[in-house]
Amino acid sequence: MDQSPSLYESSVPQVSVALRHDDAYVLSLANLPTAYAASASSPSNKIDLIDKRSLRRIQTLPGHDVATTSIRAVDCVTGMPGRTLLSTGKDGSVKVWDDRSGSHSIKLTNMGNTSLGILSCDVSPDGNLVAAGTEFLSQDAFILYWDPRQPAAPLRTHSSTHSDDITTMSFYPSASSPPLILSGSSDGLLSISDANEDDEDEAVVHVGSWGPSISQAGWYLPSPTSTSLGVWAASDMETFSLWSNELDQRLSLDIRSPSVHSQSRTWVTDYLISCFPSNNWGLRVYTGSNEGDVALITPPDLSSPDPSMNGAGKWTLHSLWTKNHVGVVRSILPDDDNGVIITGGEDGNIHLWNNENPFPSTPYPAITADESMDVDVDMDTNSHAHGSPSQTRRKRDRDGDDEYAGKKVRYR
Repeated sequence: MDQSPSLYESSVPQVSVALRHDDAYVLSLANLPTAYAASASSPSNKIDLIDKRSLRRIQTLPGHDVATTSIRAVDCVTGMPGRTLLSTGKDGSVKVWDDRSGSHSIKLTNMGNTSLGILSCDVSPDGNLVAAGTEFLSQDAFILYWDPRQPAAPLRTHSSTHSDDITTMSFYPSASSPPLILSGSSDGLLSISDANEDDEDEAVVHVGSWGPSISQAGWYLPSPTSTSLGVWAASDMETFSLWSNELDQRLSLDIRSPSVHSQSRTWVTDYLISCFPSNNWGLRVYTGSNEGDVALITPPDLSSPDPSMNGAGKWTLHSLWTKNHVGVVRSILPDDDNGVIITGGEDGNIHLWNNENPFPSTPYPAITADESMDVDVDMDTNSHAHGSPSQTRRKRDRDGDDEYAGKKVRYR
């Protein structure tokens, strides 16, 4: 991995705060207009709203009764005035929160069924459709779709897209017809589906079979000349992959393999925290060390005509945030508008850091639904570095437990 000439490094956060919720750690973070949201793991399951400058706790939302499995800030939900916080839980619900009342304003359920936990969700760009993925129960895992104005029961339910926990859901990020949704599962499959299709046999548009249990996935723009989005995915075995918009695999590797070893600096990744698309093009990959340090790295440009530019050797290290968390950093949130980055760890601490943006300001191209369906990204298809199936599996259970090779471990 190359080291950026303008590498940024910080060991002093601007502000730090302890979560202080019954030995819980910071499960996930979200960016709201006037506050950050921080979700606590079991046994707390609460959601704190914290001030963006001081990290002072403004309000605590009750979260979910059994376990809060994810939180997500979305720009639009029908019936809500603006950018809104959603959460999912093992109580079988998706909650749309109203911070003015300190409670949920919409609770989406599967006809009141509390036995089927929900692990992930997203909202269509127009705010008219909510999709959620469930855990695997009695030989089925479901994708549930709601009109948020009719929260008591889903509009439609798809049960054959995946055969294990549905860990990640992400709508195509610009308005399109039909609305497309990316889903990933512990069954090792990525799927892109038509979210408006009632017939689930017709709903799936593309499928990518990776193999390892998928823990995260999302959309990104691969290069400044791309006319369609690509897909990134991460597994609980610390493998990472890039895909075309039709779910043709372009890159797969152990995320621990890109590293820096020089006289002045050493960086070795132990795990992936999360990924975020850049404001214009490219993908920001945030990785961590077991000591609690965080790095921003970027993958190779697979559209390059030069074969030497493809592969793990041409990843780039851009930024380091070090020496403040103890143990695993579980969550991360870049706030580009305010030039900061927020990290949350299994030590129960939240840190706010300076975040220098190393990416160029290339205009984001207009992307249409037709292009997302029909145009393939110009990528090199011969660069595949597959992770070893013998790697240790690190399954991130949404209630705060991890499983290592079948053994359940709770972090404290």
